[in-house]
Amino acid sequence: MRRFIQSVFTKPVARLADRFSSKPNLQRVHEALTKLYAHTLEHPGKKGLLLPVNADTDKFIIFSDQHKGAKNGSDDFMMAEPNYLAALDHYYLAGFHFISLGDSEELWENTVWPVKSKNKLTTAAEKKFLTEKRFIKVYGNHDVFWNNDPFAPLHLLSMYKEPVKIYEGVVLQTTISNTKLDFLLTHGHQGDGQSDGNAFSAWFVSRIWGPLQSYLNLNPNTPATNNALKSVHNRFMYDWSKQEKNPVLITGHTHQPVFASLTHLERLYKQLIHAREKADEATTEKLNKEIRFRQEEYDYVNKNYIKMKPFYFNTGCCCYSDGDITGIEIADGMIRLIKWKKKENNSIREVLEEMKLSDLLI
Repeated sequence: MRRFIQSVFTKPVARLADRFSSKPNLQRVHEALTKLYAHTLEHPGKKGLLLPVNADTDKFIIFSDQHKGAKNGSDDFMMAEPNYLAALDHYYLAGFHFISLGDSEELWENTVWPVKSKNKLTTAAEKKFLTEKRFIKVYGNHDVFWNNDPFAPLHLLSMYKEPVKIYEGVVLQTTISNTKLDFLLTHGHQGDGQSDGNAFSAWFVSRIWGPLQSYLNLNPNTPATNNALKSVHNRFMYDWSKQEKNPVLITGHTHQPVFASLTHLERLYKQLIHAREKADEATTEKLNKEIRFRQEEYDYVNKNYIKMKPFYFNTGCCCYSDGDITGIEIADGMIRLIKWKKKENNSIREVLEEMKLSDLLI
């Protein structure tokens, strides 16, 4: 039956997907982010959570895009689960707040029931943060179910054994050197006509359109799966965050880590320039080798990457095929891009990039 349905519907659905696929629009993206930021400041606790932060003592770990599934062949989270559990245990014991920045559950490919039943270990790990009021859950496009389904609160209650508030975003407010510094955290699908429309379109995409594309094995053509859209997303997000009086922006959605507005490849090119200026042949050779390797998976470089200011960050994801996970830490007056990976059967934390929060005050 499935093959028959695929043979009948794949071509017409594919044509519709090409026409109405994920195509972020600059104006829509900027308007959506501006609206979310303003609404959170003016009406805290409704769409967005406003949280005062002490940059010296408060600690946050931000993970996104777990895409927890049904432990079947299409579950992208299965390989990453051991690193995710080890990371949550580390951050819980270290006193971190945990912000789950959307697409935590894969509810386009699955109904909520198998996702709940097959991910009890991770739910229990997250619940420890919730019990101590150190857990914040933000919805994304693949788990917008939590925001628009009337039974979502009951499902969350059955999972966590206590109520869970769902937000579109979070604003962290701190002061450094007598200067106010805001961070806007949101999943990053804002302004995307397919993922961030009115209430009906959001319901239609999450409950009908997305699952239909998944059932037909069609690439949904989102920033998470399309390199061209990754670059568009990053540029739009960066352009918004660099505008005067806008906060530092942290998103997910693309599955591509960005630190201080630069992708890993762009940072490698920047390091290569410095190595050549110093006539450091060994470092130049090493960087060239790494660049060639990275170009195989992603070859776009923003032409203005040398001049980009550190206003935009992206968590990456928790569903890489090798089991690694990436995230953003804010702690000890620093912001860090971190990776958790397996080494000799142990999960270890690696700092990929870091900078002082005070360096964001440009």
